[in-house]
Amino acid sequence: MSLKHLLSINDLSNKQIDELLESCRSFKELLGSLNKKVPTLRGSSIVNLFFENSTRTRTSFEYAGKRLSADVINVSASSSSVSKGESVMDTVRTLDAMKPDIIVIRHSSSGVPAFVASQLPENGASIINAGDGTHEHPTQALLDLMTITEQWGENIKGATVLIIGDISHSRVARSNILLLNKRGVNVRVCGPKTMIPCEIEKMGCKVYHHLEDALKGVDIVMPLRIQSERINDACFPSLREYSTLWGMNLKRYKMANKGAILMHPGPMIRGVEIMPDLADSEYAKVLDQVTNGVALRMSLILKLAHSKQSLFN
Repeated sequence: MSLKHLLSINDLSNKQIDELLESCRSFKELLGSLNKKVPTLRGSSIVNLFFENSTRTRTSFEYAGKRLSADVINVSASSSSVSKGESVMDTVRTLDAMKPDIIVIRHSSSGVPAFVASQLPENGASIINAGDGTHEHPTQALLDLMTITEQWGENIKGATVLIIGDISHSRVARSNILLLNKRGVNVRVCGPKTMIPCEIEKMGCKVYHHLEDALKGVDIVMPLRIQSERINDACFPSLREYSTLWGMNLKRYKMANKGAILMHPGPMIRGVEIMPDLADSEYAKVLDQVTNGVALRMSLILKLAHSKQSLFN
């Protein structure tokens, strides 16, 4: 099934998600082999256009493109003409005129990747949303789903996931809620009332304000980093209080179902939303998420490249 852009989880059908996960599993096997590079996209080009700092996402997109033998160019806001006053749209049009196949965009404002995609010509580059403001981060949710299926099994319908913390400012939370609902997973969110969006239940999740209650019957626990760069006013009295009430540690983890897994989209702020005893435990699958991120992005890049070839060749 063809796919021109990936801007939101809502762009994907369950069949397309299945295809991406199946391909992701194959690429993960490749990453574990001696020869980690394939010539599949030799001659193709990818631009990573990041207006926000990133370690995991930008590096994994770069790594994924290079493992597929594509030419990869990284462009940051500080090194682009945006720093001279050029608009984001003019920057993207300039890059698109160089005929890349895919442009990966991360921006602090919600909706930028979607707007860019709407303004490019029909035969222009495919756009991947690598995180836009507080809106979405679809590839993070997909790699999280891959990690969950590895531990739970491919049929995760009926599992219960708890997302903890700064839900209001988290694009990861939004994409995960959308994706997990598509797969029949029960989603809970828990955090201070000031960090839970009004009427978030309409997205298909259950809200808790007491962590101990929220953890009962949970199979996957996902604490989130406080998005301090997006918070204008104080949403809680202090980091110490936040850590005391909402921080995940080994004792609290054991309130969840036996065999529950611990995930985190990164970067982890130890001592705030997650304690070292849990972050470094056998239950934490954070590094598995990182590995799956490369394989998942290889899968997505390949799908977009093949879809573009079928549409315009």
